[in-house]
Amino acid sequence: DSIHRLISNCHVLEDLAFIECGFDNISEVNIQSPSLKRLVLEFDVTEGRYFNYVVVINAPNLVYFQYHAAVAASYTLSTMKSLEKADISIYQFDSINCETSATHLIQGICNVRSLSLTIDEVIFRTSQLPIFHNLIEFKYLGVGFNGRETWLVEFLHCVPNLKTLTLNFPDDAGTRWKALRMKVPSCLSFHLKEIEISCFDTRMIEMVSYFLDNAMVLEKLIMSMAALTWRQKWEAQNQLLQFLKRSKKCLIVIL
Repeated sequence: DSIHRLISNCHVLEDLAFIECGFDNISEVNIQSPSLKRLVLEFDVTEGRYFNYVVVINAPNLVYFQYHAAVAASYTLSTMKSLEKADISIYQFDSINCETSATHLIQGICNVRSLSLTIDEVIFRTSQLPIFHNLIEFKYLGVGFNGRETWLVEFLHCVPNLKTLTLNFPDDAGTRWKALRMKVPSCLSFHLKEIEISCFDTRMIEMVSYFLDNAMVLEKLIMSMAALTWRQKWEAQNQLLQFLKRSKKCLIVIL
């Protein structure tokens, strides 16, 4: 209550950050501020009881939103029509089912233009998400789960106007792309201009093949091979030369 009263009495507050905060014996984080433009919430969740937080945010003029924490019990977010950028890093605490709650969090930022998303489990279904019409930049860090290929392609169906895609997968990612048989997202056909794959591993070659084969207007494919040996990099480059590129304008950049 004291936090809520403090924020409510700051009538021209534009920048608010909670960094590595742990709250004992409270059940709700309530932030109501029409003047707020930048909000950072990084919650230190070390014990299971903290999962019972309820997060309420009413900041209709928010431009930047960062949320790093375990998925809370529930979220109530006002419409953020001015939201430009969001950085969301969420994880599932133990075996608690948090799909509905995580979905509400992502639904609340559907107007965002640039999104960085880090998840360690597939904790919400893309079928329950709205269409992110404004999203043009998407950075995805998926770690520690199988089925990430299918989930990512399903999510790309929710972002029809996406122009830039950045991926940071575990080393074993991409091994199942060859068997992927799904309808190609429209953003790959009409809008996606740049793809960057961070920390490229040789096992990701099928993922690269998928994007080259389906991204019709792609202009640049950037791959960071700094972690590879000289021989691995040479072999990967030879494989890339054999792939057909759907986009004739596509430039492959190897870092």
